Amino acid sequence: MSMNDLITLSWQSPLLWTLALLVSAIILFIQNKLRMDIIALLVMLAFSLSGILTTQEIFAGFSDPNIILIALLFIVGEGLVRTGVAYQVSEWLMKVANNSETKVMILLMLAVAGLGAFMSSTGVVAIFIPVVLAICQQMQISPKALMMPLSIAGLISGMMTLIATAPNLVVNAELVRTGAGRFSFFSFTPIGLMILGLGIVYMLIARRWLSSAVKNEDEIVNRHSIQDLIDSYHLHERIKRFVVLADSDFIGKNVEDLHLRSDAGLNILAIERWKRFRPVFMAASLGKLEIRQKDILMIDISNPELDLAEFCQQHNLGPAEIRNANFNEQTKSIGMAEITPIPDASAIGKSAVELRFRSHYGLNIIGIKRGEELLQGNLAEETLKLGDLLLVVGDWKLIQQLRDKTKSFFILNYPTEVEKAVPARSQSWHAIFSIALMVGLMVSGIVPNVIAALIACLLLGKFRCVDAKSAYASIHWSSLILIIGMMPFSIALQKTGGVDLIVDFMIQTVGKMGKHWMLISLFMLCAVVGLFISNTATAILMAPIAISMAQHLQLSPVPFAMTVAIASSAAFMTPISSPVNTMVLGPGGYRFADFVKIGVPFTILVMLATVFAVPWLFPF
Repeated sequence: MSMNDLITLSWQSPLLWTLALLVSAIILFIQNKLRMDIIALLVMLAFSLSGILTTQEIFAGFSDPNIILIALLFIVGEGLVRTGVAYQVSEWLMKVANNSETKVMILLMLAVAGLGAFMSSTGVVAIFIPVVLAICQQMQISPKALMMPLSIAGLISGMMTLIATAPNLVVNAELVRTGAGRFSFFSFTPIGLMILGLGIVYMLIARRWLSSAVKNEDEIVNRHSIQDLIDSYHLHERIKRFVVLADSDFIGKNVEDLHLRSDAGLNILAIERWKRFRPVFMAASLGKLEIRQKDILMIDISNPELDLAEFCQQHNLGPAEIRNANFNEQTKSIGMAEITPIPDASAIGKSAVELRFRSHYGLNIIGIKRGEELLQGNLAEETLKLGDLLLVVGDWKLIQQLRDKTKSFFILNYPTEVEKAVPARSQSWHAIFSIALMVGLMVSGIVPNVIAALIACLLLGKFRCVDAKSAYASIHWSSLILIIGMMPFSIALQKTGGVDLIVDFMIQTVGKMGKHWMLISLFMLCAVVGLFISNTATAILMAPIAISMAQHLQLSPVPFAMTVAIASSAAFMTPISSPVNTMVLGPGGYRFADFVKIGVPFTILVMLATVFAVPWLFPF
C-alpha cells in the first residue's frame, strides 16, 4: 500500500479507523487530562466496538510472558529497596564523593546506571532524589547541577541490559514473535556503556548551561526529620547508650525481667548487636529478648534523679559514644512518628501503662507535648488528654502498622527518614544472591527469562526480602495496563496494512540513501513519537515497523530492532517524555526549556553513536 492508496481510503477502511484511533490516543496523551492507563483501556474498548480486532487479539497482552516478566522485575526492584542494597549504594556515593562536584556527578551517574540495569529506572531515580538533595545541601550547590545528570543516567540505565526497561523486552518479544532472532541479556551492554561514557562527558560540559539557576526550595516537602523531632522533644538530654560489659547481671536476662522502667525510670528503646560483621538494630518485641555481652542498649532516661554513674557501676555497664547524637545510623530500621489520641477514643483519660501501649503496638512513648508544654517524668504513667502529641519510637514496620491496628490514635507526622526505612536490612546478601542467580540464569539461557525472574522472586520471598503485601504493592499496575492496552495498536497496524504503508513510505524516502540513513530515520521517528507517548508505547508501535523494514530490504532485523530499543529509551528532550524527567523537574527547579537545551543536543549525539555502533556490533 502506497501513500496514494491512503488518500483514496474510504471512511469505512479499518486502516483509517486505526490511524484515527492512534492520533486520538496521542492527543489524549498530550492533553494529560486522563491517566495513561485509562487511555489504554479506552483504546482496547474502541478496537472491540469497531470490530477491527477480535477479543482474543485485544487481550493478547494479558497472556504475554513479557508482561509477567515486567511485573516480576518490579518485585525484584522492591527487594533491592527493602533490603537496603539500593540505599547502601547511595550512601557509598555520599561517602566517597567528599566535596567534589565533578566527582559526585560521575559517581552518581555510574551508580544510577548500574542499579538501573537490574531494577526500574523510575525506582532508582526516586531513591536517589533525596540523596541528591542531601548532597546538594551539604555541598551548598543548587540541585539543578545534579538532578539533570540523575535523570539522564536513569534513562541510560535502560540501555544497559535486556531487563533494564520495558521497551527492551517489548522489542525482544517482537523479534521472537516474528522469528527474526532474539537479544541476549547483555546485548545492550556495550552500547549502554558507550552512551553512559558519552553522557558523563557531555554533562561535565553541559552542566555549565544550568549553573546560573538558583536553588529551588519550594518543591522540597516541608516535613520534620528525626533530628528535628529529637531537638523538639529535647531527647539528646535523655537518650543514652550503654554497652553490656562482662559479668554484668543483665546478661542472660530478658528485657522485661529487668523491670528497669518501674524500678529505675529507664526504658530500653533499642538494642544494637553485631551480627556477621555489622550492627543490627532491634526495636521490636524487646520484652522477651535476652541480653548478651557487648550488646549496646539505647535507653531513655525519664528519671532525672537517677545517679547514672552509680547505676552503671552496679550493673557493670559502660557508656557508649552517641555518634551524631541522633538516630542516623539506625534510621533504616528504627524510626519515630508523632501521634495523637482520636477524639472520643478509649485512650483518652488512660496512661500508656493502662493501655499496655508497648505490649500492644511494640512501640515506646518517649515524648509528650501538651500545648506548648513538654511533659517530664515517667511518661508511661501520664494520663493522656485530647490534643496531646505523643512521640513514639520503634521499628518502622510497627510504626506504619499502627495506623491500621488502632482506632485510638492518629499518626500526625512521619519524619522524612520513613522513605529510607529498610524493613529487611539483614537479608541484603540473600537479595544479592537471588538477583545474581536470576542474571546467571538469564545469561545462560537455561530457562526462559520469565522463569528466571520467577525463581528470583520466590527466593526473595523465601528469604523474607519481600512479603506478599509489599510484592503486590510494588508492581506498577498502571504501567502494565498501559503496555497491554497499547499492544492492540501493533496488531491492528499489521492486520490493516498500516505497517506496510509506513515501511513503504520510509523506504521510498530514505531507502536509496543507504543503510545508516534508514537507521537514522528510524531513530528520528522514535524520538518524535516519544515526545507525545511513553517510551514503552513507542517501542510497541515502532518495533514491528523496524522489523518489517529490515525484511523488505532483506537485511537482518536485529540492528533495526536495537535502534528502536535505544531510541525509545533516549527520551531526553522534554520533561514529559519520561516519568524519570518529570520526577526531577520540581526538585531540580527546571523549566521546560532546560530539558530542550540539554536534551536535544544529547539526543542527536546518542543517535549518531547508535547509528554507527549498532551495525558494527550487529551486522546487517
